[in-house]
Amino acid sequence: MKPDRPFLYSAPRSQDGAGVLVLAGTPIGDPADAPARLAAELAAADVIAAEDTRRLRRLTQELGVEPAGRVVSYFEANESARTPELVARLVEGARVLLVTDAGMPSVSDPGFRLVTAAVAAGVRVTAVPGPSAVLTALALSGLPVDRFCFEGFLPRKAGERARTLAANADEPRTMVFFEAPHRLGETLTAMADAFGADRPAAVCRELTKTYEEVRRGPLGELAAWAAEGVRGEITVVVGGAEPKRAEDTTPEELAALVAEREAGGEHRKAAIAAVAAQTGVPKRAVFDAVVAAKEEKEGSASEPPEG
Repeated sequence: MKPDRPFLYSAPRSQDGAGVLVLAGTPIGDPADAPARLAAELAAADVIAAEDTRRLRRLTQELGVEPAGRVVSYFEANESARTPELVARLVEGARVLLVTDAGMPSVSDPGFRLVTAAVAAGVRVTAVPGPSAVLTALALSGLPVDRFCFEGFLPRKAGERARTLAANADEPRTMVFFEAPHRLGETLTAMADAFGADRPAAVCRELTKTYEEVRRGPLGELAAWAAEGVRGEITVVVGGAEPKRAEDTTPEELAALVAEREAGGEHRKAAIAAVAAQTGVPKRAVFDAVVAAKEEKEGSASEPPEG
């Protein structure tokens, strides 16, 4: 259905003739979610770089827009080759609009390479805000939204996926993932193994589309449901880990947490303070655990070999 209202926005032209890269968010489902500015940018761009030119054509038809500029494909397989060409046009003064199939470019979609190259060339980069599967799923999940992290797509290989999930097992923030429908069942099973079958989660399917569905429940139950097969675009939201109680954290665990932070570049004093805040253990107790671990390590190193 084409919009019955006039465009209220006109894409500005640069006064100094400089090029501009515009990252445009596109609807994740319902075309009616497209802002008026997207239609105006589509009509005004000198070049439109699209992840899928056929989907772009359908979108412009829905919006009643006839692009005047050149339309080129820009997807994972040709990003490296096409980026220099687009940067050259930007340097010449062109207005280049980048759109992906759904959502914001560069967020698990093509775009990051072009943004980096444009910035390096001194080209201005701006954006047309649009619908986001990440934020939409997060809001609908019913899980805490005050702090969250976006993990994108997990590795396809089972071993790599298990290691990635294990590294996030103690993440306290709500986590958002993308997943392909044919891998959803095994991914939810792997999540239940890594995070616990009782960890709360939500599977958001076909957001803003006709058959939108949000399934909420423990990971174990969601894995059993998905084993039967699920279709559509999938976003998974998983609740963060419950903080450990101070009495549940051993001295060895405290020392390991401090060592991990030190390995990441933190000074020991700051690492001890951060671990104390994270675990609820007094700083003095964390310090003592670090000293004990150091003494044990040095003692083991000084012991003569047996035999």
